[in-house]
Amino acid sequence: MKNLFDKLVSVFGIIILSPVFLVIAVLIKLTSRGEIFFSQQRIGQNGKVFTMYKFRTMHPNDDKNTITRKGDVRITNIGAYLRKYKVDELPELWNVLIGDMSFVGPRPDVPGYADKLTGESRRILKLKPGITGPASLKYADEEDLLSKTENSKKFNDEVIFPDKVRINLQYLENHTLCGDIRIIFLTIFRNKPHKK
Repeated sequence: MKNLFDKLVSVFGIIILSPVFLVIAVLIKLTSRGEIFFSQQRIGQNGKVFTMYKFRTMHPNDDKNTITRKGDVRITNIGAYLRKYKVDELPELWNVLIGDMSFVGPRPDVPGYADKLTGESRRILKLKPGITGPASLKYADEEDLLSKTENSKKFNDEVIFPDKVRINLQYLENHTLCGDIRIIFLTIFRNKPHKK
């Protein structure tokens, strides 16, 4: 049922949002040099590597560092708005349509971070990665949070990443289609679930 939901809604989303895609593409090309889309290798279900697509929000050749803080000088002017409202992730609808991703699930990590998953934590890889998820909701302001730390990478590695793993393991054990729909609505309307 989850796979059917993903396929149907991704097709609907791509069709309905195609004018938005066009406007964003034009704005990106008019305001900075480089490609419209940013692609990156990520780790998907069962450890399979796939290419994830997003709208480019950084200046060309500035996407190598995976840790991004609010106000990062690498981010373009239009990119700041796209990231703030998560619009840069709309091309991931294509990843959902072709089966690499789901609407809801753990965010797909780059290979270096996926390698940190050991033991029980590797069970997360049973899931398709998602455009959003409970961990994404909790850390919707992640870039702002990282901007307030002295060592962003250390804080991410020692605090945020382990907490996301914990949350994603809980999702693995308890996810339902109704729960996924709730997470999608919370994501769209930028609300966070109540902390336990």
